[in-house]
Amino acid sequence: MRVLALVCFCCIASLAQASDAAMQRFTQLNADPALREQAFAAGQERIRFCANCHGKDGNSKRPYIPNLAEQNPVYLFTAFEKFASGERKDYVMSQLAPNLSLEDRVNVAIYFARQKLLAHTEPVDAALQQLGEVTFKTLCTGCHGVHAEGRDNTPRLAGQPAEYLRKALTRFRDKDPSRAGSVMMSIAADLSDAQIGALAAYLQQLQP
Repeated sequence: MRVLALVCFCCIASLAQASDAAMQRFTQLNADPALREQAFAAGQERIRFCANCHGKDGNSKRPYIPNLAEQNPVYLFTAFEKFASGERKDYVMSQLAPNLSLEDRVNVAIYFARQKLLAHTEPVDAALQQLGEVTFKTLCTGCHGVHAEGRDNTPRLAGQPAEYLRKALTRFRDKDPSRAGSVMMSIAADLSDAQIGALAAYLQQLQP
């Protein structure tokens, strides 16, 4: 148990150090347009594997994979770090993230954040839309923003594929071990299948 605790502590410390270095880099890039353009171009060079699933423009090629376009770059970087450290687990991302340097992960986050998210135009049943909106405004705006635009530490949900959202919310509700430690487990604990479906449908078509 002591060894496990030490490993966990080291992972958390490493993530914190990486985050501090990344925040300094983001601050530097935000203050210098020329450096920001260089980071964008470098990110574009490094997304070859990302594009296979998330698309070159950050718009997912598959409905069960999230869009990265217009996602907050700080949140994207933090997600990469969690996959790299093993805090989050995914068959593909857990292998890909550790092979990107900190600079690569910052640059990729900058690149995808600047892509345009394509709107979903599928019509949503009015009753489903209303249930989704009520559920979202009741449970989600405090962390994800009133328009689901996200923040530095929470993802943008607006415009995400409904299938991806349904699966993610169901995993949180059902306490999937791969989501262990997330505050979303307690938030989603009492959601019904109908509420999850309505939330997913509502958020997919939402455009801040």
